[in-house]
Amino acid sequence: MKLVRLTALTLAAAALPLGAAMAKNPMVGGAAMYPSKTIVENAVNSKDHTTLVAAVKAAGLVDTLNGTGPFTVFAPTNAAFDRLPAGTVDMLVKPENKATLTKILTYHVVPGRVTSAQLAAKIRAGHGKAMLTTVEGGTLTAKMSGRNIVLVDAKGGSSTVTTADVMQKNGVIHVVNAVLMP
Repeated sequence: MKLVRLTALTLAAAALPLGAAMAKNPMVGGAAMYPSKTIVENAVNSKDHTTLVAAVKAAGLVDTLNGTGPFTVFAPTNAAFDRLPAGTVDMLVKPENKATLTKILTYHVVPGRVTSAQLAAKIRAGHGKAMLTTVEGGTLTAKMSGRNIVLVDAKGGSSTVTTADVMQKNGVIHVVNAVLMP
């Protein structure tokens, strides 16, 4: 009789519902997101992220977000940008405001690939909050509100993750419902 050694990974996989290990990325903005594509290659297909894509282009960050990373991007929707004061986006995408736009956009990016499960674990380990250092150099505070991950920016504004764990070739995207301000 052959003895089979069960590891924690084997037991965890056995406990998953059939097909759960092969779960697909969620649709974002009506478009399929492919884990074989980069953050920018996927984002350009989302009808909910046209403002973000235009801002990334205006800031000259396309090559960076197409790079190897990995990056964790908290990606505001068009509706999130629409909630900014009237004229803010038009002002930010002007060439003379490129530095400010870059600062805001890189405040939405954290180095490394941080999934929602990893973020929730950091929040638990931090007794209800986790401090995330952004590529911009500022800090985002992550906390839970019920089952939702909420990010609080340097100005006290908050943004909720509405779609988590959109895996990318060079990182992960978490869709958020508000623009975060450094």
